[in-house]
Amino acid sequence: MSEKIPLLIDTDPGVDDALALLMAFNDRDHQLLGLTIAAGNVGLRHTVANALKLCDIAGVDVPIYAGCPVPLVHAAEDAAYVHGMDGFGDTGYTPSTRQVEAEHAALAIIRISKEHAGKLLLVTLGPLTNLALALRLDPELPGRIHRLVVMGGAVTGQGNTSIPAEFNIAFDPEAADIVFRAFPAFDLVDWEAVVRHGFLHTEFEAWLARGDHRAKFYGGISRKTREWSEGKRGAHWHSADALAMAAALAPVGIQRVENRYLEMETEGRLSRGATVVDWARRSGKPENASIVMDYDQAAFEAVIRAALGA
Repeated sequence: MSEKIPLLIDTDPGVDDALALLMAFNDRDHQLLGLTIAAGNVGLRHTVANALKLCDIAGVDVPIYAGCPVPLVHAAEDAAYVHGMDGFGDTGYTPSTRQVEAEHAALAIIRISKEHAGKLLLVTLGPLTNLALALRLDPELPGRIHRLVVMGGAVTGQGNTSIPAEFNIAFDPEAADIVFRAFPAFDLVDWEAVVRHGFLHTEFEAWLARGDHRAKFYGGISRKTREWSEGKRGAHWHSADALAMAAALAPVGIQRVENRYLEMETEGRLSRGATVVDWARRSGKPENASIVMDYDQAAFEAVIRAALGA
């Protein structure tokens, strides 16, 4: 039997994050070492509470580390208008009685990277604030990460927060800049790839109906978001973090990748938060981003169904 791949997830639950976490909880090829939590979709108090509750629902016992409550430099608006004021659809769920760990998320990232040096799969599903802080504390961190998978960005400027920017990156562009400069190589699953990998609302509702207790809980917390999405984006439901998690857990499903140099725009009057990709290779700088363009749609949907017990 092959050794399980050590996995650490940095996240800001969030409805999308919840589906991605259920996928990770259901995976048998990775050893989940913990969840480091940032503010993003909603405030840190809620994202931590949501992570604790989701572990209860899934029957998973992993340590949870609270991290940064605000972006590194500038204040940012959350996405409560999409996810609900508590990030989980304002369903009024009974809070978990579990306790968060005392260690800060950034310190946990550093420690776990040392304990699993050269083997760790690090997946970021939210703003990159915790990872950026860890890098400021320990610049040698990238050398210990085997693979970094980032959900974020809009690689041709077709964003979901502003014209050119995607939410996770736009929430804390300075943090993203630190991360992208520090890591010589990372995998990126951007918003534009997410749009190419939607699935019908009617199909997703059928999966929820066939699923187990996880599907029942997820159906409740995602209802408000799905209704918002259907009104804004039409017949297809999109789960950004789920696509990133599929690419992280099962890279065999990745069908096309473009390797390019990518950097952040942090100062532009109209383009702050944009992920600028050197598509024509004009800069001469080494390619740092493996941009996931296409993923096996059937495989993607299958892993979601499995995570919902459907």
